[in-house]
Amino acid sequence: MRTCGVEITGSDILLCLLTKKDDVFDIRDVRQTRFTLTNVGLDTEQMRKFQFDFAKLMTDYQVDSVAIRQRAPKGKFAGSAAGFKMEAAIQLIEGLDVRLLSTTEVKEQLKRNPLPIDFEDTGLKKYQENAFVNAFVYIMKKTYRPDE
Repeated sequence: MRTCGVEITGSDILLCLLTKKDDVFDIRDVRQTRFTLTNVGLDTEQMRKFQFDFAKLMTDYQVDSVAIRQRAPKGKFAGSAAGFKMEAAIQLIEGLDVRLLSTTEVKEQLKRNPLPIDFEDTGLKKYQENAFVNAFVYIMKKTYRPDE
């Protein structure tokens, strides 16, 4: 199972590619770990290019699924309109299994299945931590609850 964890913050999309095979996790190097979009939503061509580039990256690395942390639509921790547009662009990529994970779901899964390694030992950049956690949680959820 090859999963791309995605964290959307402001106008950035941060990625981490995690693979699980025979109960062994492998963090894959990816040619692009970040997409930064300016004027999101104001330029249709830029959104189409982002969607094409993201889909191409997923195809090139043979990604099975994408796990995105859900953001609140209102309140103190609400996601930006730009973030929701980027999320929608990812969700609309044909043939790509995109799953949204609630914060509660992530916390519960991490309580049941804690990270097997300290994040500092993964070799990833600090900004990829949430994307890594999203991918890990989704893989564990699929492993122990394959019907969801």
